[in-house]
Amino acid sequence: MVELVIANGRLLAWQAARHLARQDRRRRMPPLRRYIDPSADLAAGLSRIALGAVTGWLLHSQVTGLYAAVAAGASAPALLRQIGSFTTVRSVLQGEDPPSATVPGEQTPVVVVPVGSEEAGR
Repeated sequence: MVELVIANGRLLAWQAARHLARQDRRRRMPPLRRYIDPSADLAAGLSRIALGAVTGWLLHSQVTGLYAAVAAGASAPALLRQIGSFTTVRSVLQGEDPPSATVPGEQTPVVVVPVGSEEAGR
């Protein structure tokens, strides 16, 4: 489903580019292959299907109902990417000690207080 939505967005972008080219006679009509790459899109679609199936299998005892299963499967790539980006999860999976509060080389976030607010005078 996600790949179909993405493909639809690309087709709509191609359609808009063609409409612009029709209005401006100097422009050439853009080819469809500029917006859709069949081999890459097929590979991405198959990987999403595989991730959705694995997620559905892993969560089969927690997910009840058709809509929940579809939502879990469709969100699997984003969910797994988000989980994999957590430093603590990555360090646990790699067998390292959890990182401290700040990572060496990272800058400490700066809090910007708008001028004129009560906190600016403090």
